[in-house]
Amino acid sequence: MLKRHLAGPVAGALVAAALATAPIAPANAQRAAGTDSLAALLAADGQKLDKNWKDFDIIEAAVLTVAGAKPETPLLALTNGKKRLTAFAPTDAAFRKLVADLTGTAPKSEKATVDAILATYDVDTIESVLLYHVVAGATLNSTKVVAAAKKKQKITMANGATIRVKLKKGKVVLVDKDRNDRDARAIPKLLDLNKGNRQIGHGIDRVLRPLDL
Repeated sequence: MLKRHLAGPVAGALVAAALATAPIAPANAQRAAGTDSLAALLAADGQKLDKNWKDFDIIEAAVLTVAGAKPETPLLALTNGKKRLTAFAPTDAAFRKLVADLTGTAPKSEKATVDAILATYDVDTIESVLLYHVVAGATLNSTKVVAAAKKKQKITMANGATIRVKLKKGKVVLVDKDRNDRDARAIPKLLDLNKGNRQIGHGIDRVLRPLDL
């Protein structure tokens, strides 16, 4: 079970992003970026669980849960728009698929999905999984991600593990450490969330897994 493999404190603060050869904007262009945080964007529709499986209520609830238990969590970088980062954000439906895959039962509501996650995994596990969706120190818009995917590059995530990005039938695929399940894909209509700011997000249709389950 994921909990057994990942329990224990997450090592270190957010690591510097390591998108090896992807093009990075010039320094003057980077300085001009806005400072609206991704957390503010996620909270724009209110901190509530609803019936819309295509948004990001569950990841918001998960981040808030970790922050409540661990006030020094590196995930709080999501609230500081001055810090550059990129988040590959699973939709609510992606978390539902994760719970269904690991427990054999698909939750009927977003609240049931959150309850299942909190009942199954400890805070350190949830924190580590969430950090596996964050690239610290770099604003990787969709153009940069596609450029990296064309080269099948690895990206170092904020928990120190890596993913590989590649293109498949024109879509960006994120290859995580789980070799047995379908890899996450970026959702075309949910790219470049918070565009124009130092923090940017891209919606994905699966939760990234930092180990082979």
